Amino acid sequence: MPGRGQRRYRRLDRAERAAIERGLDKNRSAREMARDLGRSQSSVADEVRRNRTVSRGPAKGERVESAPEGACARLQRWPHVCNGRNKRRYHCGRPFRCEYSAARAQGLADGTLSDSRRGVDRSEGEFERIAAAIRADLARGLSPAQISAGRSREFRAAPSTIYRWIERGYAGMSNMELRRKVGYKERRRAAARPTAHGPERSFAAFSAVQEAVREAACEMDTVIGRSSDRQCVLTLYLRCCRAQVALLLPERSSSAVAAALDMLEAAVGGAASQRMFGAILTDNGPEFSDWRSIERSCLPGAGARCRVYYCDVRQSQQKGGCERNHVELRKLLPKGRGISFDGLVPADMAAAMSQLNSEPRPSMAFMAPARALVAAYGEDGRALMDALGMEEVPYDDLLLDMEAINRARRERGDKPLV
Repeated sequence: MPGRGQRRYRRLDRAERAAIERGLDKNRSAREMARDLGRSQSSVADEVRRNRTVSRGPAKGERVESAPEGACARLQRWPHVCNGRNKRRYHCGRPFRCEYSAARAQGLADGTLSDSRRGVDRSEGEFERIAAAIRADLARGLSPAQISAGRSREFRAAPSTIYRWIERGYAGMSNMELRRKVGYKERRRAAARPTAHGPERSFAAFSAVQEAVREAACEMDTVIGRSSDRQCVLTLYLRCCRAQVALLLPERSSSAVAAALDMLEAAVGGAASQRMFGAILTDNGPEFSDWRSIERSCLPGAGARCRVYYCDVRQSQQKGGCERNHVELRKLLPKGRGISFDGLVPADMAAAMSQLNSEPRPSMAFMAPARALVAAYGEDGRALMDALGMEEVPYDDLLLDMEAINRARRERGDKPLV
């Protein structure tokens, strides 16, 4: 008898099905094969009858549900197949024959198991409630992974399950609601060329520094609006906590970048600024060309506030964290919507940072970057958030599209962006 906790039944495996096929070829009885396999006689007989396939006649290769009228009597009783008859001098002239093949039987059994697990293991009313919550969160720009974690108290569904429900079109959902899944473009690769700022500030030099310095580095870039806009957005991505700082620049120039970094240093202090922005990795844009003004501290008597490194030319993936976070920023400031960055004010950036840094991130066990920022830097992190007007937004209030900024503008009495 099986012990406590031991499974009383398990499916037939490939080896057992192969043994059954060999036994049928040798004209062994079901009782003999069952004794050798440690199975019941009915299990062996049911397996052969359930997974036999047509070997001659219409629907060749398909499963035999029942033997047609006029078929051999051998198919109505054990062994239910024609196996073994080709091993001796026997010539059957009947138009219908069937056989048991271990390989085909395994495929049929796997298909039956897969089909039994399709669909949704929920009642109709319960699934409608879950689907409504998923659709609402997708409309707010949240990913299936974030929905799975954020709604874990309401229902249990893995991200892969939500993706599968969407792909199969349950409750009217479709992949068109997943903006990244239908928006990928083929990426053109260019040969790597070293930066013109010298080997001591190259990506190779950055890669050679201590791992702790690289992990705590800040990735810097700019985001532009329309080609006619004068203003742009400076982004600073803190690798260790995935937090994204977004500062409005009056123009896309090296002096504007230096002034923005001066503002941050003055707001949080020299020591805190070096902790968070001590090593900066950026690209070769003209607004970052003056590394001396970027590295020079604005505080009297202080030395260099940071060390700047540059990616190789046309190798933006070397600062992939910042580039990836731009995807999140573009949810709030999308392209092609006629948004003019000249109409943005610092309060709009505060609203955007609050939303972006409150997203639960799968890579951080669904912790929000704002919370990770405080955990990593303590009071210095809080000082940075206070200086930028950033706050953590509850999950139920997350809104990852342009309406988040428009809502904040309406609350201040300003006109929406578009």
